[in-house]
Amino acid sequence: MERSDQELLAAARAGDRNALEALLLRYQAKVYRFGMKMCRDPEDAKDVLQDTLLAMARTVGDFRGTSSLSTWLYTIARSFCIKKRRRGRSVATAGEANDEEAAGGVAHPGPGPEESVESRQIEAVLAEAIAGLAPRYREVLVLRDIEGLSAPEVAEVLGITLAAVKSRLHRARLAVRSAVAPLLGIGPEETVRAASPKCPDVLRLFSRHLEGEISADLCAQMEKHLERCGACRDACASLRRTLQLCHATPLPRVPAAIQQSVRDNLRRVLAANA
Repeated sequence: MERSDQELLAAARAGDRNALEALLLRYQAKVYRFGMKMCRDPEDAKDVLQDTLLAMARTVGDFRGTSSLSTWLYTIARSFCIKKRRRGRSVATAGEANDEEAAGGVAHPGPGPEESVESRQIEAVLAEAIAGLAPRYREVLVLRDIEGLSAPEVAEVLGITLAAVKSRLHRARLAVRSAVAPLLGIGPEETVRAASPKCPDVLRLFSRHLEGEISADLCAQMEKHLERCGACRDACASLRRTLQLCHATPLPRVPAAIQQSVRDNLRRVLAANA
């Protein structure tokens, strides 16, 4: 039976090197994906991965569990991403980042040629839209809708209020949805609003609903409106589909050379601390 994060963490804190290596191995692809999304450069993502895992190895004994393991790990990774950004090394274009991510992703089994092409097009536009967000919006969306942290955990990682997380998240979601919507057969938000100028802002309401921000009464009103308004119903469906695509973002394959480099450096750190 696979050991839980808590079991591995407890053993690692007690000095079990195998448990520490297993824990780092479990999270390396997620940290690498986060680094790719935030730095948009494979070399920077490699450095972020290595620096994050080594920092975790050095300080695991000091971790007291006041926050979740994911929160702690992404806080460390984000600090290294910020350092990379400040140094100005993350210069890959959105298109380049998209090509790199597509090359490192996990292939989806089964679809026919036409479905596969369409799926790749949507994934490419999604990756480009996320890469094009300003960092303050990108990191919120990546942490919440790709890495799966809760909104309070995202607030803890970023050191901002929960209200600020949700505000940035709604804006990021709508921007990404606007880019992906045409491939889903739906126009951008401006087109929807023009077609239904008297309709409520259902896209923002739907995003807020997902975060538990609207009352039951308002939710019921929105559902009634969607029953009779096809344009708004389709718009919400496109946002839901966009978020499903975000959730389904595949974990990248961490290149073997990077994995070996991390293992070698980790063993040196552990030997020095023995």
